[in-house]
Amino acid sequence: MTLHDVFSLYEERLHLVELKINRLLKNKIPQIPLIGRHIISSGGKRLRPLFHLISSDLAGYRGEVNIEMAGIIELIHTASLLHDDVVDIADTRRGKPTANSLWGNQVVILAGDFLYSNALRIAVMQKNQGIMETLSVATTRMAEGELLQLNRIGDLEIKEEEYFEIISAKTGALISAACRLGAILCGLSKKEENALAGFGMKTGIVFQMADDILDYTADENDLGKKLCKDLEEGKITLPILYILTKADEDETLEIKNIIKEEFSEKGTSRIMDLLKKYDSIEMSFHKARMLIDEAMAELSIFPDSPAKEALLTIADYSLQREK
Repeated sequence: MTLHDVFSLYEERLHLVELKINRLLKNKIPQIPLIGRHIISSGGKRLRPLFHLISSDLAGYRGEVNIEMAGIIELIHTASLLHDDVVDIADTRRGKPTANSLWGNQVVILAGDFLYSNALRIAVMQKNQGIMETLSVATTRMAEGELLQLNRIGDLEIKEEEYFEIISAKTGALISAACRLGAILCGLSKKEENALAGFGMKTGIVFQMADDILDYTADENDLGKKLCKDLEEGKITLPILYILTKADEDETLEIKNIIKEEFSEKGTSRIMDLLKKYDSIEMSFHKARMLIDEAMAELSIFPDSPAKEALLTIADYSLQREK
């Protein structure tokens, strides 16, 4: 099964999710649907809703609530992107102007707050404590992840464990929740619920690791931003961490100065040289491969099925994507 096969298999239901998202965005305040649709139309693959739909199938769910839950999950993700762009003072996302560059920070922050609260309001209507606990924990962790990252901006003393704590909160938490909710809807055992959640967490972490690697390896036109953008913003991700574990004192000072100064072609070129010198990209991919193997192992308690194959396909894709 290929990723194209997975999307073809779920195309009809993802269309229903899209319709649900548009209904959830309707509001008498015009900026809310405008801002929501602006970022939702920016080219994302709806992976988080897809994780939820497939996990629901794996669990044996046969109702329609998973369409609404998938919409809620995407709204939460959209809200987090709005806030991220404000925090990062970003001008573009996937090659398009960010919402904050068009409508201003104040409006965008409030729109993001609305999307978060409205998503949770709709979820409350399910009257399911497990659903609310899962979404509340995920949104709390996402905010913690952003704060943890802010606290470590430009900090070359950051440890690998802290990096993984940040990305597990920022990215892994919501994908983990999307998978766990599939199990909750069908009333699976706690062991099965935790297995799906563990798969989602580890796969979500690898998706973020791949993003962090692409920041140094992708074609700038495909990426929608210039290379080394994360480092320019002071974000010390795994490829840089692996340089720092081997770099000498002069090289570490050089990296620190590159971060402090305005990025230039010379600075970018020097970072690329160091990445190659210390095999940082290869080491990052190796770590990601280990995590994907662990993620796939989480699903071993479930019998083989098209849904299980679909989840394994997405996990494998997380390491192979180019943007």
